[in-house]
Amino acid sequence: MNKKNNEMSFLNHLEVLRWTLVRSSLFILAFGVIAFIFKDFIFNNIILKPKDPTFFTYEFLCSVSQKLGTDGLCIDEIPFIVQSRTMAGQFSAHIWTSIAVGFIMAFPFVAWEFWKFIKPGLYENETKNTKSFIFISSILFFIGVLFGYYVITPISINFLGSYRVAEEVKNNIDLSSYIGLLKASCLASGLIFEMPIVIYFLTKLGLVTPEFLRKYRKYALILVLIMAALITPPDVISQVIVAIPMLILYEISIRISKYIIDKEKKEELKKNTKVSVK
Repeated sequence: MNKKNNEMSFLNHLEVLRWTLVRSSLFILAFGVIAFIFKDFIFNNIILKPKDPTFFTYEFLCSVSQKLGTDGLCIDEIPFIVQSRTMAGQFSAHIWTSIAVGFIMAFPFVAWEFWKFIKPGLYENETKNTKSFIFISSILFFIGVLFGYYVITPISINFLGSYRVAEEVKNNIDLSSYIGLLKASCLASGLIFEMPIVIYFLTKLGLVTPEFLRKYRKYALILVLIMAALITPPDVISQVIVAIPMLILYEISIRISKYIIDKEKKEELKKNTKVSVK
């Protein structure tokens, strides 16, 4: 491992972590300012778009439904309006939405900063994979965000926005509630899609093995279904749609863990062979 890691005290590590967080925050703030400036585009074409019946997901589901000879999945309207009920509601929504968008846009830079933080604790051959780590973790995060935006969000908005306990009760959704659902769906999905990266490091630290992941697969399935239930409407179809990619990620994580363990065993065998030859 890097010698510098052994020479640093606990306080030094905290200082490095502090500056890592500061630089990450500055990246988020910089992209947040950009998002703040492009308010009209972000709100009209991204934030409020899943409420529009012409949204890509609804049109795709409608076309699939029509090919099957039915209009069951076609949507003519989503019967609710988004409103702001506090004086500073819209300005507050503008600020926090800009920060959330800034975080999403700055994710590769944030990942780079945290990679630099953990890099001194890795072996030299592991630090060569810097570009791969940044690229893969960023791609997984963005795919997760898109999954949350194009799958979880429209399913949730269509179900919850159309649900009524009685005809007399109208759905007038508060702006903060609407944006909160969208942010939770996108950010939660983005972080969940980082599962293979998390398993990679846990395996490197010796905290997880492929045998452990296989042994507790059934418990992972229950956990996945619970998480799917938390971030989707309370219907089985939505939960299954969300659970499928999570289970796929879990299986990929098992393969990654096995690959790392096998690689470490081969390297250890090579070292022992060299020592015995000497």
